[in-house]
Amino acid sequence: MKAFILDRYRKKGALRLGDMPEPEIRDHDVLVEIRAAALNMLDAKIRDGEFKLILPNRFPLILGHDVAGVVVRVGSAVMGFKPGDEVYARPRDGRVGTFARLIAMDETDVALKPGNLSMEEAASIPLVGLTAWQVLIERANLKKGQKVLIHAGSGGVGTFAIQLAKHLGAVVATTTSTSNVDLVKRLGADIVIDYKQDDFSKALSGYDVVLNSLDQTTLEKSVRVLRPGGKLISISGPPDVAFAKSIGLNALLQQVMRLLSMGIRSRARRRGVDYSFVFMRANGEQLEKIGALIESGVIKPVVDCVFPFSALNEAIDYLETGRARGKIVISMT
Repeated sequence: MKAFILDRYRKKGALRLGDMPEPEIRDHDVLVEIRAAALNMLDAKIRDGEFKLILPNRFPLILGHDVAGVVVRVGSAVMGFKPGDEVYARPRDGRVGTFARLIAMDETDVALKPGNLSMEEAASIPLVGLTAWQVLIERANLKKGQKVLIHAGSGGVGTFAIQLAKHLGAVVATTTSTSNVDLVKRLGADIVIDYKQDDFSKALSGYDVVLNSLDQTTLEKSVRVLRPGGKLISISGPPDVAFAKSIGLNALLQQVMRLLSMGIRSRARRRGVDYSFVFMRANGEQLEKIGALIESGVIKPVVDCVFPFSALNEAIDYLETGRARGKIVISMT
């Protein structure tokens, strides 16, 4: 099958279009013909080798963490899906590879595609939807009336997280650039900080939760806006010891994570704030719940643009400019 292939870690390196064997199907797998895939900064970071300590990969590797498509075959033990089903998913780590024509995934990672979305719209949802869900609902336990700051509100995670937080009844603040102020307001943001004009750490205070997806400087400044007992949750690092233990890293790598996160944990502790790192995981059951919110109109996908499969490397170049509003999608059709 045709696929875009990573042969070795290489910063800013182009992926190679070539042929790969069709995926083998395990007993609990569904084989999906990919109709659309979406790009995430995670793909670029893996390509650059930034996650090689915590996500060991074998080469040649097919990247891609979002998929929408049609089931063409199922394993002998699969009960929940059948050929012809339209599905969407974020395949689990170690089995990613949506920049291809076919992918085999464990059925527990997969959900039926929301009926009111196109394949391209559906492909934009899984990684950012699961990230927002696992940060705001699982980790933060965000409640009605609480205040949450969501950084980079016009990005993939931000556009979804704003809508989910509003659904949960929170007061939502976000940071964005001047050109995206109207977009994040339409998504439901109550307070918008134009980072080109204002310093969010001086404008906000007493917040219950911060979702950080930006750099170390932003992370450190975010401590100031939280109340004592507040939660600073980062999806861009640094990883902490709890994360290292959760994915089974050895004692040496746990110590590395401890050192990497020492600075921000100390800052947070001095302010009485809890710091944690979230690296989202595949979860078909949560995708079903997300799909129900989408079908009811509570959450709408935000797609910046759609590239053809043949232009994948150009799409990654655009992703790395940081100018996308929502998600960048690859169409196989």
